[in-house]
Amino acid sequence: MKINLYIGCFILLSLAACQSQEANKEIVRVDRPESSILKGVHLPANKDVFYTSGLVSEVKNPNAKPGDMSKYGNTYEQSIGVLRRIKTTIEAEGYTMKDVFFLRVYIAPDSTGEVDFDAWFKAYGEYFNNENNPNKVARSTIGVYKLARPELLVEVEAVAAK
Repeated sequence: MKINLYIGCFILLSLAACQSQEANKEIVRVDRPESSILKGVHLPANKDVFYTSGLVSEVKNPNAKPGDMSKYGNTYEQSIGVLRRIKTTIEAEGYTMKDVFFLRVYIAPDSTGEVDFDAWFKAYGEYFNNENNPNKVARSTIGVYKLARPELLVEVEAVAAK
């Protein structure tokens, strides 16, 4: 009986030690020094994760008619607007932009018929990989034919963990 008690205690202590080690594991960002985005991210099982739905910028001009590009602004303005919405959304759930580790970005052609990736990259740099937030994220940036409404140019999904 004593042996079974010792074995039971050993198993419980071992489990507690493993859980303690798992709780101490940090998120590992696999860097690409030459790039503004990560190669990938290792996320330990013990982290709380928050996924946003695809978010778009807030309306800039509520008087604009459907299809009028001034309703949400150009690609840069929409990129800044959607990053601001991500920040507000995740902060409401107790996260910060430093907790974001993945973005999936959809960009539609602007009035020139081209996808303005540079506008997105500029906006991204104002929220990530800078002095205020040195964290980079793993990211996919995808040019698409169009989004849900003709005046929308940028939609972003974000994933944060802590």
